[in-house]
Amino acid sequence: MPETSIPTAAAPPAPAPAPARARRQVSIPTSAALLVFLAAEVVFFSVRSPFFLNWANWVNILTALAITGVLAAGATVLLIAGQFDLSVGSGVAFVGLVLVLAAPAVGLPLAVVLAVATGIGIGLLNGFLVTVVGINALITTLGTLAVFRGLTLVIGGGQNIPVQGFDFAIQRPFLDVPVPALVFLVVAVLVAALLRFTVFGRSMYAIGANPVAARLVGIRVSRKLFAAFTISGACIAVAGLLSTSQLGSTSGTTGTGLELAAVTAVILGGVSLSGGVGGMLGTVIGLLIVGVLSNGLTLMNVDSAWQQVATGSLLIIAVAFDRLRQKVFRSA
Repeated sequence: MPETSIPTAAAPPAPAPAPARARRQVSIPTSAALLVFLAAEVVFFSVRSPFFLNWANWVNILTALAITGVLAAGATVLLIAGQFDLSVGSGVAFVGLVLVLAAPAVGLPLAVVLAVATGIGIGLLNGFLVTVVGINALITTLGTLAVFRGLTLVIGGGQNIPVQGFDFAIQRPFLDVPVPALVFLVVAVLVAALLRFTVFGRSMYAIGANPVAARLVGIRVSRKLFAAFTISGACIAVAGLLSTSQLGSTSGTTGTGLELAAVTAVILGGVSLSGGVGGMLGTVIGLLIVGVLSNGLTLMNVDSAWQQVATGSLLIIAVAFDRLRQKVFRSA
């Protein structure tokens, strides 16, 4: 008898996978959190001092942070690319020294040219050591910080050296705002546009996020980083001219601590230490947070030593927040 096959019931089709739930992440921009913190500072110091909200006081705040802000603009470009420049403070002093020593011999216009070339040369030196020789940026710029600080002290003899006829920084050409504050605003706008609207700016973010991947997609990483250090050198030159004009002189201690102030503002403004994140807007807000804090504490007659403690604490908080943010994004 032929074998008959008993048809088996067809297996039911596998149920279609349930559509994955779109994971909703509530993303609060770093700049928004910074603005809230800045607003809290303004409210607090407005209550504590009747002079805080005066226009003249805000002009003082902008003027006080102008030189740090110019340096922070260059630091923003570098940190986005995952690099550092800690030589900016001693670079400012050395640029000023070149200016005050050259002015009596060759005249102010040529001395200014030489000072600008000196600042750019510092950036070129740092860029060469990092991108061509291959030394770590942190070690390189720590070394050049010591070199130019030492040269300033040796060549200048540890003296405060004045310069005559170079007082453009005390002029107030617009809304009673001094030239350094206006220069800082121009530099901030230029750097913001550079980072946001140019191929070079996008390359900085790509290099900071993943330098190997950036190289694989055709970005000339070494060349771009060399250009970034050159931009930092140009900012050193501008800051050196502003500092010398404001003070009317330079000395071996000029610019001490500017590297810490610039890095504090940049990191506080949301630029990640690992690179690839941040922008000039955040840096400006970070500068205002530090500037308002220092100004408010001064109006409250808080000792300058405690102001340094507060600034250092802000840097630690900013770095801690940066690390926490990275962990949250990795786990999300």
